Amino acid sequence: MSSRLCIFGLAVLAQVLAAVTLNGQAVDSEKAGEYEWDIMIRGGTVVDGTGERRFVADVAVLNDQIVAVSAVPLDPGLSREVIDATGKIVSPGFVDIHTHLDPLLTLPGGESHVRQGVTTALGGPDGTAPWPLEQYLDRADEMGVGLNVGYMVGHNTVRREVIGLEDRAPSSIELAQMQDMVVQGMLEGAWGISTGLKYLPGVFAGLDELVALSRMVVPYGGFYTSHLRDEGLGLLESVSEALEIGRQAEIPVVLTHHKVVGQPMWGSSRTTLAMVDSARIAGTDVMIDQYPYTASHSGITILIPAWAMEGGTDALLTRMEDPLLADSILSGIEFNIRYDRGGNDLRRVQFSRVSWDTSLEGKTLHDWAVRDGLEPTPANGAKLVIESVRRGGANGIYHAMEEADVEAIMSHPQTMIGSDGRLVALGDGHPHPRWYGTFPRVLGLYSRERGVLELEEAVHKMTNMPARRIGLPKRGLVKTGWFADLVVFDPETVIDRATFQEPHQYPIGIDWVMVNGEITVADGIYRDLRSGKILRKEVS
Repeated sequence: MSSRLCIFGLAVLAQVLAAVTLNGQAVDSEKAGEYEWDIMIRGGTVVDGTGERRFVADVAVLNDQIVAVSAVPLDPGLSREVIDATGKIVSPGFVDIHTHLDPLLTLPGGESHVRQGVTTALGGPDGTAPWPLEQYLDRADEMGVGLNVGYMVGHNTVRREVIGLEDRAPSSIELAQMQDMVVQGMLEGAWGISTGLKYLPGVFAGLDELVALSRMVVPYGGFYTSHLRDEGLGLLESVSEALEIGRQAEIPVVLTHHKVVGQPMWGSSRTTLAMVDSARIAGTDVMIDQYPYTASHSGITILIPAWAMEGGTDALLTRMEDPLLADSILSGIEFNIRYDRGGNDLRRVQFSRVSWDTSLEGKTLHDWAVRDGLEPTPANGAKLVIESVRRGGANGIYHAMEEADVEAIMSHPQTMIGSDGRLVALGDGHPHPRWYGTFPRVLGLYSRERGVLELEEAVHKMTNMPARRIGLPKRGLVKTGWFADLVVFDPETVIDRATFQEPHQYPIGIDWVMVNGEITVADGIYRDLRSGKILRKEVS
């Protein structure tokens, strides 16, 4: 036998040994003239998502699965395509547990997320989700999607359907209708239930209602994720409420986009994280997700007292015609500007979308006041908030958080990374930079530059941890037999580029992204292949 044939035989033997863990069977190499694998990622350093130390290995992909993760070098001649990952990190695709997928049917490729390395996203957060869910998922499936997507049942959506925007408890009949809708959503493939207790109409829901609805998803293996009722002065009570829902409903809980809003509360993460630890010791399965920024994003009405918003914006504007009510509403807005998301400075409220005056996008309440010849005080800011509602509303970025709380929450062992980002097209509005940069920012700024997280821990928090919390089968690890959702990134250069001033910028250092075995980012170039899958939770 020639030396070349001997070397070839040894290589094949190594490949077979590396592949035996694929459902207990070796890869079939009997077909002459065919490649063994579709794609081979060669010479990369694998950070596999478990949180364990990195290791150098070749990764082979066939169809939509990983079929080998081998410390023994594989023969590149047996692969149709080879990616040289020398000096790069090979990790599972990132799993975004909190994504605003509202534009999915108009942006089905999900480029702004895929370019971050996100291969799976969970939609329907903050209590709002498509309804009926099955019909929406079927339509998205027909179109094809660029990343794997799943959905929650939205409590606000359900409550709005049954009760509208009324500030009251449901009747027994209405509660039964809501429970039926939650079950329907779970049977149609939802992964759990989300609430948005800061928003209409969820803000009007009481503890008993939330427990009764959350219990409906437990038999289907679902979980509860909550935009807390308050993340400012009422933060501690709101965390306690979420933990109590978890305890009474016996359901896993996620405190979503956990943060501390407003200067009076800065530093309170020490208390909220201790509450999480205590609840876990007592038996409540509670976790956290977080985005790595000191600013939040929401509609401008988040600055308006909830009672004033009952019935919606038309009802609000009617109340403003009553001088006594108007005075109370403006005082409430001024309070929120001083002590909550307003950060006690009109410069901290930055507009992201203003359909009736796009020149304000990227500008602040302070800029608007000065432009209109007003003194930039909280009282005048309150009047401009109402004026924005009169003109059609607006969305804003609220710079009211402290970096120390962000880092403390990120470091907690139960914290996952979630963007709270929305799919977006380049140049559309003036979005929060998290829509483009969440995951590269954690890897570049918080791991490499600041050392808040070890790289292995950072990858774990954005892959296997959220995949397990959601309940996704065979996603979130670099492991034989698992789906080939993979990212190859440069640990020395990966970083976000989107800023609050210039948000429409893709990150750098995310070189290759694979979704279900298809290369959707190739050497930094996006491909609109629509290789994602609609992920429906299977129920028995």
